[in-house]
Amino acid sequence: MIKYIVTFFFLFFITNGNTNNKEKIIENLKNTQNLDFNFEQNINGKIENGNCTIQYPKKIFCEYAKSNNKILVSNGKSLVIKTITSYYRYPLNKTPLNFILDKDFLINKINVLDERIVDGSLINYTIKEKDSEINVFFNKETYDLIGWQNTDVYQNFNITFLSSIRKNRIIPKNIFKLPIQN
Repeated sequence: MIKYIVTFFFLFFITNGNTNNKEKIIENLKNTQNLDFNFEQNINGKIENGNCTIQYPKKIFCEYAKSNNKILVSNGKSLVIKTITSYYRYPLNKTPLNFILDKDFLINKINVLDERIVDGSLINYTIKEKDSEINVFFNKETYDLIGWQNTDVYQNFNITFLSSIRKNRIIPKNIFKLPIQN
């Protein structure tokens, strides 16, 4: 009998710990209207970095640090990647960012998914949606979104790490205006 009681309490505390992480991540997402951060992105071994601003739902503006003036912008419907020599425009709903930039979608998925603790400091959820698999990572101490990995529209493996995260700042309204093609 004592064995069953010990097992019950062990399972209760393990489940309660996971639920607690999930609840804290969801609460943090609900309280986040926007965030800006530095990023490092690895696409098939090519590393780029820069700074991004996200405004929920589905808006993002990123400036890359390289000298080709690369930017990535979503106005919530379209996604544009522009450099000095190129301009690409995609429907946002055809990209994995459509899911990553939608906090309500993330909250709904996190509610039903099991978490995985990575290296004792990251909380990972694997989201499978519309033939896509997206791994989102949260900091176990702050419950902030700190990265994701996915396959992009060209079937490139993409890993993005976030740092220097700041939330709920005043941001210029026109920052998410799509650039025009040269």
